[in-house]
Parts: sequence; C-alpha cells; structure tokens
Amino acid sequence: MLHDRLLVKAVPDTSERRSNAGLVIPDTVRLATRLAWGEVVGAGTSARQVKTGDRVLFDPEEQNEVELNSERYVILRERDVHAVANEAPEQGRGTGLYL
Repeated sequence: MLHDRLLVKAVPDTSERRSNAGLVIPDTVRLATRLAWGEVVGAGTSARQVKTGDRVLFDPEEQNEVELNSERYVILRERDVHAVANEAPEQGRGTGLYL
C-alpha cells in the first residue's frame, strides 16, 4: 500500500433493521447512506492512526473497490475513516471506539 492508503475487507451488514414501531425493514429498502464496518488488511507507510487488523467505520460512497483472489476489498485514504473500533479497551477506559 502506498502513502496513507488502507486496504479494507468490507464486512457485509446482515443485521435486520426495525423501525421505532417494531416493523422489520428489509435490506433492499435504502433509507439513507449508512456507514459500513471493515477490517484493515493492509496499511500504507504514512498511515498514522490506523494499523493492520483494526476495525474501521467508513462511508461506502467514498470507496474504490478492487478484487484480489476473488475477494472484494476497498481502498480508502486514512482521512476517510470515521472511527476505529478497539475490541479490547484498556481496563475500563473509554467506550471501545476512538477517532
């Protein structure tokens, strides 16, 4: 990877959504652009805040897709990442997410 680019394996969102009234909203209904989660599998040498193995939150509209070995990946700039999930926060510190 070059500079601040990240190679991210997108995690498909298979979760079921419900309205406030309890109605099931099928995945085919597009209400608004939703952010997506992915796992960083490669990071450029200039990436400062994100490293390989991190779970990141990004906008699916701001992506460039590439297919490697029949797997779909997304190439992002580090600045396009909205949040990084921390799976094991340090002894009760924080909420598990950091920007």
